[in-house]
Amino acid sequence: MINQHIVSSFDTDLEKLQTQVLKMAGLVEAALTDATTALDTNDVDLAEAVIKRDKQIDRIELDLNDDVETIIALRAPMAGDLRLVLSVLKVSASLERIGDYAKNIAKRTRIIENLGVIEGSTKSLKVQSREVAKMLSMVIDAYIRRDADLAQEVIKADLEIDALYNSMVREYLTYMMEDNRHISVCMQLHFIGKNIERMGDLVTNIAEQLIFWIEGERPSEPRPKADITTSDAQVYSQDD
Repeated sequence: MINQHIVSSFDTDLEKLQTQVLKMAGLVEAALTDATTALDTNDVDLAEAVIKRDKQIDRIELDLNDDVETIIALRAPMAGDLRLVLSVLKVSASLERIGDYAKNIAKRTRIIENLGVIEGSTKSLKVQSREVAKMLSMVIDAYIRRDADLAQEVIKADLEIDALYNSMVREYLTYMMEDNRHISVCMQLHFIGKNIERMGDLVTNIAEQLIFWIEGERPSEPRPKADITTSDAQVYSQDD
C-alpha cells in the first residue's frame, strides 16, 4: 500500500495511476491471448478485433502521461512517490509496446490466411506466447503486491522465452529448406516469433522498473539473455 499523505487527494491521485496501469495491463493480456488464438485458429475476425482494441490501450497510455505530468507539476513528489510516478511512465510505455506487438501479430494473421498455414507450424508460437503471458501475469501480481522477489523471478523467466525463440527459428528454417514454397509463410511466422520474444523483453523491463520503484535501485545482476539469432535492427524493420 502507498503511505498516507497529509493531502488525501494526493493518495487518490497515486491510486488512480496504479488502477489505470492495472486496467491497461489487463487489456494487454487479453490482446496477447486473443492475437495468439486468432493465429492458431486462423480466426481473421478475432484478429481484426485485436487490431481495433489497440486504440483503447493507446488512449490509456496517453491519459497516464497527462496524469503523471499533472502530479509532478502540482504535487512535486519525492523519494518513493517520485519513483512510482516515473515508473508508471515507463511501465505504461512497455505495456503499450506489447499491445503494438499483439496488434502486429493480428495483422500478420491476415497475411498468413492468404498464404496458407503449414499444419502444426503455429504450435511453437502458441507455447512461446503462453510463457510470455505467464510472465506478464507474474509481473502484474508483483506490481499489486509490491513484491521485488517475484519481479526478479520474472526477469529470470525471460531466458526460457529466448530458448523457445531460438528453437522456433531452427524449426522454420527446416520447413523452408524442405520446401521453398514455405518461405513466405515461415518468414511471417518468424517475425511473429520475434514479436513475442520482444514482448518477453518488455515484460522484463516492467519487472526492472518495479524493482526500482520498491527498492530505489536497479537490479544489480546483468539481465540474462540467450537470443542468439538475428539482430533487432533487422527484425524491427518488419514491424508495423
